[in-house]
Amino acid sequence: MVAAAIRSVFAQETHAEGSKAWRHVADQLRPRFSKLAALMDQAEADVIAFMAFPKAHWQKLHSTNPLERLNKEVKRRADVVGIFPNEASIMRLVGAILLEQNDEWQLQHRYMTQETMITLGEEPIVALATIAA
Repeated sequence: MVAAAIRSVFAQETHAEGSKAWRHVADQLRPRFSKLAALMDQAEADVIAFMAFPKAHWQKLHSTNPLERLNKEVKRRADVVGIFPNEASIMRLVGAILLEQNDEWQLQHRYMTQETMITLGEEPIVALATIAA
């Protein structure tokens, strides 16, 4: 029941509707699950921050899969080396991996299209600044 109520927040169309639904769910849960409601009050800005962006970006923003994939690649390559002689050698390896991934993403993958990025303007920045305040 609780999971279904929280999932309903993510079905909202705008950031304002999502925020309103989040507070409504927290208020419904408050009498029976006061600790959960308090946690929801604290986490609201972080959980629905992705809703400040255009809807086309939502699916990409709510997932940490690309970051997890990158971390896995860094770990895989570091495990091959085993022991690093100093901190600078670690930085060189990780830096090289990050540069390689950056080039790959710029040339091959369009995680978010340029057309939808143009629509961003200042709204998400203003909305996120408002949320953070």
